[in-house]
Amino acid sequence: MPSDKSATTPLSHPLVVRLTHWINAVAMVCMAMSGMGIYNAHPIVAFRFPEAVILGGWLGGSTIWHFAVMWLFVGNGLFYVLAGIADGYLRHRMFPIRAVEIVRDMRLALAFHLPHDSVKYNAVQKTLYVLVLLLGALMVASGLAIWKPVQFSSLTWLLGGFEFARVVHFVGMISIFGFLVIHFAMVALVPRTLISMTLGSRLLRSKKSSHE
Repeated sequence: MPSDKSATTPLSHPLVVRLTHWINAVAMVCMAMSGMGIYNAHPIVAFRFPEAVILGGWLGGSTIWHFAVMWLFVGNGLFYVLAGIADGYLRHRMFPIRAVEIVRDMRLALAFHLPHDSVKYNAVQKTLYVLVLLLGALMVASGLAIWKPVQFSSLTWLLGGFEFARVVHFVGMISIFGFLVIHFAMVALVPRTLISMTLGSRLLRSKKSSHE
């Protein structure tokens, strides 16, 4: 007999979260690929990214792509944060974060016993997601500092000057890559999270309950 329990079951990921997640994914890929082209024109360390993974083809093209997608990244991020604050999503999902819970869940994660709840984040997830939000803000700030060092002179000074702001931007990008590696690993361990982030859990529960 069909069940109507799914009608009162909250979505693990609301529509706004799912849309902004995938828009952000596209924006981050484009910004990373175009940023590689900008980096290659004036590398910080003795390393250059392969031309095959660069978006734009040359410095001018990569710069155009980078700053065009920047507006999508910033706008999408602001919309996610404001919507999350307005409906309480960020408060309920991301907080509180307690040190004792982080240590406990890190131990469980290292032992491959960390439980996953599609409606409630564990302490490791909370910490990683808050850190990546802060990293995103740092990337925008350092990007503005090296894009317009005269107009944003105070911001550039706060970040240690133009050259150090470049280092901050580069280290921020590497840190986000590190987050993505962990993120992909978690998705590989719990593949249903990819489905819930795409379709939402209510639809999945509804399909399941219709066969009961």
